Amino acid sequence: MTMINPGGRVLDLAAGDGRHSRLLLESGFPVCAVDRDVSALLALGGHGCEVRQVDLETGAAWPLGTGYDGIVVTNYLHRPLLPAIGTALAPGGVLIYETFARGNERFGRPRNPDFLLCPGELLDAFAMLTVIAFEQGQVSAPRPAVIQRIAAVSGPPGCLPDPVGETGTAEKRKFSRDVKCR
Repeated sequence: MTMINPGGRVLDLAAGDGRHSRLLLESGFPVCAVDRDVSALLALGGHGCEVRQVDLETGAAWPLGTGYDGIVVTNYLHRPLLPAIGTALAPGGVLIYETFARGNERFGRPRNPDFLLCPGELLDAFAMLTVIAFEQGQVSAPRPAVIQRIAAVSGPPGCLPDPVGETGTAEKRKFSRDVKCR
């Protein structure tokens, strides 16, 4: 989350029980938590968190606006929303998306191919963004699953922070001199 502008507005899409909304709020981000069932999110409302009950799968136009400094989506896939998610980011906004992929049917739900990403599908869906990280494959925790995850930025990449406790190599320092940071 260090790439999201400090204090920037973050959309937690298909927020579920609010696990990510809580973490974002604790980190000082104002959050818009959206889900079809907001019963688990109501306690977060009014504490820097806007809770919105929205059924995103009606076929209606994207109802959530634009200009988000961050968007977080986990364990949710409705393909018609993918273009709108990418364009809802503000310039420099960060997308963090993780959900299940083909092969997950070996481990349990979801099994329906409509809810499982094809290989590289997130890369294709968010080709208009600058990919910072991408992974796909099998994980063992918190339970065995096949997933795909992407972190991407709207616009050119900014300067990445040094890992904690690392001063950086000469090559890293040279690169950071050559890159114009915002």
